[in-house]
Amino acid sequence: MPVYLGQKAPDFTVNTTQGPLTFSDLKGQWVLLFSHPADFTPVCTTEFMAFAEKYDEFQKLGVKLIGLSVDSIYSHIQWLRDIKEKFGVEIPFPVIADIDKEVARAYNLIDEKAGTTVRGVFIIDPNQIVRWMIYYPAEIGRNINEILRVVKALKFNWERKLATPANWEPGQKGVASAPSTFQDSLKNEKEPGARTWYLRLVD
Repeated sequence: MPVYLGQKAPDFTVNTTQGPLTFSDLKGQWVLLFSHPADFTPVCTTEFMAFAEKYDEFQKLGVKLIGLSVDSIYSHIQWLRDIKEKFGVEIPFPVIADIDKEVARAYNLIDEKAGTTVRGVFIIDPNQIVRWMIYYPAEIGRNINEILRVVKALKFNWERKLATPANWEPGQKGVASAPSTFQDSLKNEKEPGARTWYLRLVD
């Protein structure tokens, strides 16, 4: 069954490069689950190094990174060792060895024809609700800065109960909820930051 935005994320217990992990044990924190097509592939290698480069920033935001593919734990270990040896980059987050494809299928991250995971990202909130999901074609590497921007926007919404406008960056104004009655619309257009009766920017 497909995973949808706003629904509870499927639970799982798996083996990772940092030992066993049960997703439900992570309740109360933000989680970024991302899948890659295969170990020892060029685009995926650049992505893992890019995630590692921004790892401290994700940590400061309280976000746990978890990688995933259907490769074995031994393949993952050797690949991470290779990245450290060849590029001097240590991968600090766990990588799931989903050889039975159970997690990939639960999150709709499997290319059944190729038998590999697709390039996907899920951001899951502390209540374990899926708040963001995106898929990339195999030939396009992810923009980690954009993923960080989305995390910050989701946390802004979580903490301030405000939406964010197009191209929002941290420190910019949020968007108040649109009025739901005629009387509220008259009131809303007179509030500070109102651009019109249905659009009001809030610090």
